[in-house]
Amino acid sequence: MEEKRNDTAPPDGGLMAWGSVIGGWIVTFCTFGFASSFGVFQDYYATVSTSSSSEISWIGSLQLFFLFGVGLPAGQLYDLGYFHYTSICGTILYVFCIFMLSIADPTKYYQLILSQGIGQGLGSGLLLVPALSIQAQHWRRRRSLAMGIALTGSSAGGIVYPIMLNQLFHSPVGFAWGVRAAGFLTLGLLVIANCIMTTRVPAMTATQRKNRPQLKHIVTDGAYMLAVFGFFLGLWGMFMPYFYLQLWTSLHGLSSTLAFYTIAILNAASIVGRTLPNLFADKSGQYNFLCPITFISGALIFVMLGATNTGAVIVFSILYGAFSGAFIALYPPTLASMATESNEVGLRIGVSYFLTSFALLTGTPIDGALLGPELRWDRPIIFSAVTYIAGAAVLTVARYWYTKRRGTQRI
Repeated sequence: MEEKRNDTAPPDGGLMAWGSVIGGWIVTFCTFGFASSFGVFQDYYATVSTSSSSEISWIGSLQLFFLFGVGLPAGQLYDLGYFHYTSICGTILYVFCIFMLSIADPTKYYQLILSQGIGQGLGSGLLLVPALSIQAQHWRRRRSLAMGIALTGSSAGGIVYPIMLNQLFHSPVGFAWGVRAAGFLTLGLLVIANCIMTTRVPAMTATQRKNRPQLKHIVTDGAYMLAVFGFFLGLWGMFMPYFYLQLWTSLHGLSSTLAFYTIAILNAASIVGRTLPNLFADKSGQYNFLCPITFISGALIFVMLGATNTGAVIVFSILYGAFSGAFIALYPPTLASMATESNEVGLRIGVSYFLTSFALLTGTPIDGALLGPELRWDRPIIFSAVTYIAGAAVLTVARYWYTKRRGTQRI
């Protein structure tokens, strides 16, 4: 007899479940971790006079745009049962484009856009949403924690890649072999991830595909779409420190060693933010942690205006890394908690990632344009902080709407 989808509850543990968490951790290490290390490339490309700060930031923004934007088709393919095919194709494309970046001329802007911005972005986008969505097949009561643990991989990647690339770029090894070293590391890790991530639910039959959740049902859910708008505003402002803090530190005459490690400190601190809130959110509700954390993250960006000495930069990096990491980690489980059926988790996360990808596409280039050649740091800082705090306000309204529907404050 043909096995039915979702005929058993997720086991909330076991070898397959933890293997999928580890595999998801590796995927976020290699994709989101690499993308959140773009501050290293921003600083290097500015040094070799690739283009203006605003134009250089488009490279990283495109990478983040496709990382999230491809989540829509990737999420739909996941829901249809093509998890492994999607992950393998994403791995091949992503690794190939890293090696294409290694042979690109850093002074040729279009080569960097094609290999790093578009190519790596598309490949990583095919990997990220399925690697997070697969956790829903293995976890229910501890789903937020499982997704949070998987997302700490991006924090670890955001530590390893910046330190590795900074050391190699500014040594006899140079840009080309520095990127190749990252490519070989990524290839080995993603092969392991593809081997240990597993699915519990068979592919949909023709009847099940006909009855699967429709996109119209998702986008007409008012509370969900309001939450997506809140995440859009938050992500619009969130990545400014990740892209510009290393450059900020260098231009304020602080230690070059400190400048090299600012991105790593941000990502190291985010490990705490991506685990502890998710641990408690499984019991007390995702929204109840998400709303105040989003507000605090936005307010912390204002602190950057006063971070003009070594101690202040370190404290800012730790605090902002922890709270922004919590915001990112609570994002997918909050969306998953709004799903009415487990087979629409991938679609809900994918739709949201697609829509918010436009915030990632435009946010840091707007910051670069506001910064301008005269280096007016107050303008991008205020813009990012205000949009982030506005996102917190919208998410609070979405929470109120959702509590009315659910009839409980524990959401």
